Amino acid sequence: MEVYERLRKEIQGEVKRTEFLWKYTSYQIGGAADVVIFPVSQEDVLKSLEIARESGQPLFVMGGGTNLLIRDGGIRGVVVNLTRYLPEKVEDMEDGTALRAYAGMKMVCLSSAALERSLAGLEFAAGIPGTVGGGVVMNAGSFGSEMKDILVCTTVVTKEGQLKTLERAGLRMGYREVSLPDGSTVLEAVVRLKRGDREVIHKTIVDWNRKRKEAQPLDLPSAGSVFRNPEGRKARELIQEAGLSGYRVGGAQVSTKHGNFIVNTGGAKAADVIAVIQEVQERVFKQFGVALKMEVKIVGDA
Repeated sequence: MEVYERLRKEIQGEVKRTEFLWKYTSYQIGGAADVVIFPVSQEDVLKSLEIARESGQPLFVMGGGTNLLIRDGGIRGVVVNLTRYLPEKVEDMEDGTALRAYAGMKMVCLSSAALERSLAGLEFAAGIPGTVGGGVVMNAGSFGSEMKDILVCTTVVTKEGQLKTLERAGLRMGYREVSLPDGSTVLEAVVRLKRGDREVIHKTIVDWNRKRKEAQPLDLPSAGSVFRNPEGRKARELIQEAGLSGYRVGGAQVSTKHGNFIVNTGGAKAADVIAVIQEVQERVFKQFGVALKMEVKIVGDA
């Protein structure tokens, strides 16, 4: 049986064929996938991965697509999109200072759930557009805080289809990376917070979001910071000092507001963004001897 037909038959969530992925990325860029699945339960996720594995089709798992550039040729095989996997479900645990959230929940929503409970520690996530699953995978952070500071454990499904709960103590969590088992998919995360004053927590969120709005080009599609900050420097400063503010190819442009953002000014192709990335890397290395490493993930066929 064709993989698409089997998925349609056995998955509760929606299954689409030849679906353009630009619809599901913050860049609003990306070619089509052969099949896209939107699981709505753990059983859906496990069955989707099992069917893809048994079919021999290439498999790609994505969350909110906020740290992702999909090439213009799209993605062959099966794409599992986790944004509908329990996106509104958060559970109180233990003494009320720990929360369990599922992969499809937006980090912003998890931060709001903490605020509602007067729990401090997730203020940094109020301006992060990605999902909890992506937040774990990337050790998402801002304003000096990261997921590693609050994570208790995460449950994943391995590439062999096994469920594993991984304790924070057993994970190496660094700058925008986590040592998860190769090929595993994050299903949920438990975070531990601290009791706080709701007004103080809310004020911090408002202040940090105001700073984001002042410093970042939030009015244009982007994937956030494109490059990791090298040791002792900020990538945006190097890019700006290299005279690259406003540099563009097609519809892709280095933001004049924040040098580490490459924005889609309208109609940009992935090839345009990649051309800008390469020019930035070459000129920064030539001028400063610094090799900028990618924070945004580039996937798919050219």
